[in-house]
Amino acid sequence: MSTTATDLHNFMRTRRSVRRFKSDPVPDSVIETILTTATFAPSAHNRQPWRFVVVTNSFVRAKLADAMAVDFQRDLESDGVPSEKIQAQVKRSKDRIISAPVAILLCLDMSEMDSYPDKRRTKAEFRMTVQSVAAAGMQLLLAAHAEGLGGVWACWVLFAVETIQDVLELPKTWEPQALYFLGYPEVIPEVRKRKPLKEIMVVE
Repeated sequence: MSTTATDLHNFMRTRRSVRRFKSDPVPDSVIETILTTATFAPSAHNRQPWRFVVVTNSFVRAKLADAMAVDFQRDLESDGVPSEKIQAQVKRSKDRIISAPVAILLCLDMSEMDSYPDKRRTKAEFRMTVQSVAAAGMQLLLAAHAEGLGGVWACWVLFAVETIQDVLELPKTWEPQALYFLGYPEVIPEVRKRKPLKEIMVVE
């Protein structure tokens, strides 16, 4: 029985941001399949500027969680957030890094992108790269969904770029953009209300 267009649309619309996972490990072959599919995303000039760091080692994950927590706490304190709330938010972010069966850090690499002598085009090229990497991130989530996994996108790594680079000893050209937490879902959330298309679309 062939897959219809309706089947594919329904599949994409059933993806959810899953934050609670079973403890079951995800096979390496499944992770490789997901990342391979992610690389089929479109990219500016077909430069494929995405880079992936699969973080499964428990020691490395704990080290990363602790280091990022320092940055997170500092920022919350500077915002004047109450101490109790800070501790709760820091604990939640650390638990997410440590508890998910798989954490994948998505980075961008500008080293193969075009360079320009003016700020306008340099800025546009960087935006193209960010959009390219974001497309790979969305493809990653859909590929995980296809494998029966739940996943969630966390973009707060943008507040701790240098810390992450240092802890993971990344090449300096690998700029962290997001963390994706994957695993077999323990709870699948209900769909959240979407804005009506007529409110967000203009036809000219």
